[in-house]
Amino acid sequence: MSESLMQTYARQGVAFERGQGVWLWDSEGRQYLDALAGIAVCGLGHCHPRVTAAIQEQAATLVHTSNLFQAPYQEQLGERLCRLAGMSRAFFCNSGTEANEAAIKLARLYGNRKGIANPAIVTAHGSFHGRTMAALSATGNPAIQAGFEPLVPGFEQVPYNDIAALEALSDNPDIVAVLVEPITGEGGVVVPDPDYLPKLRALCDRNGWLLMLDEIQTGMGRTGAWFAFQHAGIVPDVMALAKGLGNGFPIGACLAADSVADVFQVGNHGTTFGGNPLACRTALAVIDAIEEEDLVARAAARGEYLRGALEQALGDRADVREIRGRGLMVGIELDRPCGELVGAGLERGVIINVTAGSVVRLLPPLIISEAELDQLVDGIAKLLADNG
Repeated sequence: MSESLMQTYARQGVAFERGQGVWLWDSEGRQYLDALAGIAVCGLGHCHPRVTAAIQEQAATLVHTSNLFQAPYQEQLGERLCRLAGMSRAFFCNSGTEANEAAIKLARLYGNRKGIANPAIVTAHGSFHGRTMAALSATGNPAIQAGFEPLVPGFEQVPYNDIAALEALSDNPDIVAVLVEPITGEGGVVVPDPDYLPKLRALCDRNGWLLMLDEIQTGMGRTGAWFAFQHAGIVPDVMALAKGLGNGFPIGACLAADSVADVFQVGNHGTTFGGNPLACRTALAVIDAIEEEDLVARAAARGEYLRGALEQALGDRADVREIRGRGLMVGIELDRPCGELVGAGLERGVIINVTAGSVVRLLPPLIISEAELDQLVDGIAKLLADNG
């Protein structure tokens, strides 16, 4: 590892040089099946022709002007996303963390305008919302927060998927919002009860709280719906989005429903790079490709196929506690810490991830075929057989 880089990552000993579809090739010419997609980023796979063409054309035309001027591609992207999500307005930024920061600021401003001097946001144990100070403080993982105290005040935390714990906070006059993931990502691919989000929506409505959903990992078709909240038949007040939106090009978005669409006014929030022509043109190409290739429905079908194949291949293993997920967001929970499987998978030409210590997380591109899923399942089965 280069001494010129801050040592913030425990990098694997592989350098990738090129990619195509669900495949990557390293500097020595070895081929790998990518079941991580850049951590749920490259939903269209690597070097999708429509996205590549959009980046090339826009880079040769106009990359950046700043938000001091009209932004036609930003307006088009905002309209497309709001229509897909059933929401009203969008703010564009550069990452998921920034999208959550925008949501947190929006909630605080909403509370202050209601006369609440110390507005508080409820988040969940085991959550992950980003690495900046407010997003870090919202995150429900003390290990990630350690050493960065004092944390930003104004956050309450309760167990995930626990409506009773939230109801117990109903008498707290400072609470203005609840921020949760529809399915946890870094927390271990935990799928909540089917009635969790509907009950949470109703509780927020009763208490005058904003329902804010972190769809950074679950959005853009990953779970077999454009956004995971759509499985529950609800609409949040605020949604944070990133990862799959740019298929590898940095872009994030914070969407707001009618209830809070006008909270941000001129001067309340901003960004230098966010929503520039290159980023928005790329995201528009991503949406076009997802729609034209029917990848949302495909993710739902491929996800069912993957979980079924994993159950058949691994269901009899005593060390496999649960296979869970939705769409192409799948977790295999083992009965032990299993971080060593990441390196062992690379040796077999399969790129996986381990999260929450004992959960093998699979986030393959939405374009993956059934034959490629069969290869993935076979690789994981052999991996566990050799490392059981």
